[in-house]
Amino acid sequence: MKNIRLTVDPSTEVSHINREIYGHFSEHLGRCIYNGLFVGEGSSIPNKDGVRKDIIEALKNISIPVLRWPGGCFADEYHWKDGIGPKETRKKMINTNWGGVVEDNSFGTHEFMDLCEELGCEPYVAGNVGSGTVREMSEWIEYMTFDGESPLTLERKKNGREKPWKLKYFGIGNENWGCGGNMRPEYYADVYRQFQSFCKNYSGNQLYKVACGPSGGDYNWTRVLLQNVKPWHTKGISLHHYTIPSGDWNSKGSATKFSDDLYYSTIRQTLTMDDIIKGHTAIMDELDPKNEIGLLVDEWGCWYDVEEGTNPGFLYQQNTMRDAIVAAVNLNIFNTHSRRVVMANIAQMINVLQAVILTEGEKMILTPTYHVFYMYKGHQDAELVKSICQDFTQEGARMITSSVSKAKDGSLLATVSNASLSEDVELEIDLGGYEAAKAEGTLLNADVRAYNTFDAPENVKPEACEVELREGKAFVKLPACSVVSVRFTK
Repeated sequence: MKNIRLTVDPSTEVSHINREIYGHFSEHLGRCIYNGLFVGEGSSIPNKDGVRKDIIEALKNISIPVLRWPGGCFADEYHWKDGIGPKETRKKMINTNWGGVVEDNSFGTHEFMDLCEELGCEPYVAGNVGSGTVREMSEWIEYMTFDGESPLTLERKKNGREKPWKLKYFGIGNENWGCGGNMRPEYYADVYRQFQSFCKNYSGNQLYKVACGPSGGDYNWTRVLLQNVKPWHTKGISLHHYTIPSGDWNSKGSATKFSDDLYYSTIRQTLTMDDIIKGHTAIMDELDPKNEIGLLVDEWGCWYDVEEGTNPGFLYQQNTMRDAIVAAVNLNIFNTHSRRVVMANIAQMINVLQAVILTEGEKMILTPTYHVFYMYKGHQDAELVKSICQDFTQEGARMITSSVSKAKDGSLLATVSNASLSEDVELEIDLGGYEAAKAEGTLLNADVRAYNTFDAPENVKPEACEVELREGKAFVKLPACSVVSVRFTK
């Protein structure tokens, strides 16, 4: 048993934790949209305008703050006019990035924007730079947000939407260093400056324009981009970084069958997110000293080999307790860097990569990763407070991550992960003068290879755990391979 102390200074607020750090990502990829989120109005599965009601409820339960769409690589081959109007007349296309399947465009702008209204979350739309035009992007924004009279607004009204939607986040391209055009940063910076010039603010709607930022540790991309793109051009830049267990994209391994050595390698790879964010933050602090441009980690998560017998282009993988630890580690890192990190979007929401929800026909399960988002949702729009946690290492990796925040109602939320497979932890939380009258603990703990199935959907789920309050401190047990959240109230 390891004795670990978490020391909290609740009077020192470090930064605001934007609720969008707990964001999600839905791409036209595999069964994320079709036969996942969207089953169509005629489905026997209970739905609202074609979207599964059980999924809507599950997403509301984790207070989903923002949803990114339609990609991903798909965004830079997506032409929005193909996805409006009567479904029977919408154009069909080939999804060249993901499986070569037919995309019938039955889930388009109206379906997505209406879903975000239903969920109470911000839409984050990724525009097409790679194969699109300035005019196409400009007209899409006008179609969605203009409240005046124009051919585009008349078309929107004819398609069933009288008033415009509110659209805050708009990404100008996706992975333009790769699938979005294989551009050099110098070239993309010029293209970005051109495209963003025609992304207008209509009818009081204010766009938060997002430039395509780096992949992982490509610090040159960030430097070149910010030398050419200024705060009056953009409000944020994106960052994509995935956890590949071995660090080798050609040998990603199984989601459920892995050795202890590969597990610890997964944790080491996950922890690189901290160093990567520090590296980009240093460049941003140099070139944007007033902190006017945010960093959006709008694709992150574990990437494994697809499940046996599934389409390799659909990226369907199971989700174990290992993924829950990875999620907890990443979210604690994002909280810690919330001065600069303003959004993060796990890839992806349903049936793709590190999904929070899996479906099979009418069945639906919540993954261990989903439960971490549920346990951490109290950090949304709270203030990160100063805290220091003791740690220990195994197999070259830090085992403990943590973050503590103060909510508007004065409550404190502490979240701590223990990545060790062998060491239980007795956690002592020094509340630094915070006079807690009540402490509510939630624990997620299971064998590292455990996962939920459609026949056993509650193999891994959170449970209430005992927290002892004594002399201004709290004591809670954190078993090997576990995540704990403790909410303190006066």
